Amino acid sequence: MDLGKISIVIPVYNEEQGLRMLFEQLIPVMEGMRREYEIVLVDDGSTDGSLEVLQEHAGEKVRVVELMRNYGQHAAVFAGFESSDGDIVVTMDADLQNPPREIPRLVQTMEEGDYEVVGTIRACRKDTTFRKVTSRMVNAVTRKITGVDLHDWGCMLRAYRRHVVERMVGSREHSTFIPALATTFAKRITEIEVSHADRFAGESNYSFAKLVSLHFDLITSFSEFPLKLMLYTGFFLALFGVGFGAFLSVARLYFGASWAAEGVFTLFAVMFFLVGAQFFAFGIMGEYVGRIYREVKRRPSYTIRRIY
Repeated sequence: MDLGKISIVIPVYNEEQGLRMLFEQLIPVMEGMRREYEIVLVDDGSTDGSLEVLQEHAGEKVRVVELMRNYGQHAAVFAGFESSDGDIVVTMDADLQNPPREIPRLVQTMEEGDYEVVGTIRACRKDTTFRKVTSRMVNAVTRKITGVDLHDWGCMLRAYRRHVVERMVGSREHSTFIPALATTFAKRITEIEVSHADRFAGESNYSFAKLVSLHFDLITSFSEFPLKLMLYTGFFLALFGVGFGAFLSVARLYFGASWAAEGVFTLFAVMFFLVGAQFFAFGIMGEYVGRIYREVKRRPSYTIRRIY
């Protein structure tokens, strides 16, 4: 089955040093596939010379989308989705950690198995131990939330059918996790192993804060588990409070008022514990309310300044 035109969507943020090498590797791969293609690069508010390098390569088969400012990787990918028109859309990073030579394998897998989404597993990852550990956490949580047994949700090199892309763009969600969102619009999903390399240049733009934000996006966009956790925690804390109060009453009668410094230390310990639990619960509720607030305003997740 011929999938027709292929769109390559690449978000770019401060990747000036490696962009020329990206084009040197990507263009021959796409030409070698001998089918219609386009490359959509989204400049996500880069502050270095990335946009200038992209403009140099803009042409008939290379489209450059310039965003007004830095909106984040997922917003940039959505901008690329909306600007593409291929029958199959492949996303990848600009840092060359996933070599472009793997793209034909994704397309071949989708053709042979008639899949709607093809994910990838990074073999022999070259990332730091911290990145590997946090990735395992994200993978475990995502499998639990989505019910889809994929092993590597964090790899950007993925392929989607056009109808899956259109449904994701049509959802207009502000805070979401694209690989998980795609599973809600696809039935036939698979993944293949791909090679993984060191970054060609520069450093990863994913800081610890962004990884934490990604976890919140994943959990709050696809699950009410934190809210249920607060409910169960509150219930057991209430039972604990009743039981502990009964214990203190019996101990006070048995040992006398001088026991445990008149109960002051115990009172403070219980109070600090409950206050901490309350603030934790309020924080989770506030996160949900804040995301609802952003969705209700219906402001765009990104604004395109210009297309080259």
